[in-house]
Amino acid sequence: MKIKQSIERVPGGMMIIPLFIGALLNTFFPAFGKTFGSFTGALMTGAMPILAMFYVCMGSTIDLKATPYILRKGGALLGAKIITGALLAVVASWLMPTGHVDAGFFTGLSVLAIVAAINDTNGGLYMALMGQFGKKEDVGAYSVMSLESGPFFTMVTLGIAGLAAFPWQTFVGAILPLIVGMLLGSLDRDMRDYLGRAVPVMIPFFAFALGCGLNLTNIVNGGMLGILMGVAVVIISGTILLLVDKLTGGNGVAGLAAASTAGNAAAVPAAIAAIDNTYAVVAPTATVLVATCVIVTAVLVPIVTAWWVKRANTSSGHAA
Repeated sequence: MKIKQSIERVPGGMMIIPLFIGALLNTFFPAFGKTFGSFTGALMTGAMPILAMFYVCMGSTIDLKATPYILRKGGALLGAKIITGALLAVVASWLMPTGHVDAGFFTGLSVLAIVAAINDTNGGLYMALMGQFGKKEDVGAYSVMSLESGPFFTMVTLGIAGLAAFPWQTFVGAILPLIVGMLLGSLDRDMRDYLGRAVPVMIPFFAFALGCGLNLTNIVNGGMLGILMGVAVVIISGTILLLVDKLTGGNGVAGLAAASTAGNAAAVPAAIAAIDNTYAVVAPTATVLVATCVIVTAVLVPIVTAWWVKRANTSSGHAA
């Protein structure tokens, strides 16, 4: 049986499929984890410890000795994503004074979901697209962009929007695993290789645990809204990132390739809710919306990027 290949046919499958299985289990057998307890119960409720390990291992893959071009390109795209998220958070908080919508078609939409969907780029998708359409330095730019992984910048953005006030210890705690990983990977290449190999392995495990906190009813209700959010992520962040890429000497391809939502971004709402209990009400729906954005952007971004490359090549040909 080709289980892995089948899962990977789904965009973000290693995140989405286990998440869905966990939600399925929780919807129809909500007492499953408590009934069996022990390691089974721990696996169904252990998203946070697994995520902590994930961010250490992810951090180890970030090279502190990146070249100036990689630092400039990656820093510009990273900054653009964060600023875009912050601007949208400010606008959304003005439109949603309570931080979320609880009636009508947009029920479940929250500032938390918007920021989480915008802030984190699908690194595998970006590197694959740049490997095909860009140059190796552009691929390497993700080593800087991967700093956006985790809840840290989402916390900063929510603070800017005035929707949360986290103590400094919480900010440090949110980014410390990533920093520890960065140090280990930079000091010892063998540690980088060793820890880096664990990154993809942990994704389905924390995704399953997150899914075990969801209900399929919420997933059905948030389906169309999540699709629209995914389209909005590509249009809004893609436009801004394209302009920033051009301003830093690129042709816009890297910017469009980064206009996606990372699979692990679906873990951010739960991580924020664990830090600030006021987000516990919106975290499940936000997780569903962000997970939908992962799928939608994984489908749209390659199409949009390939179209832009063709357009740019055609323009160059006419110019010649």
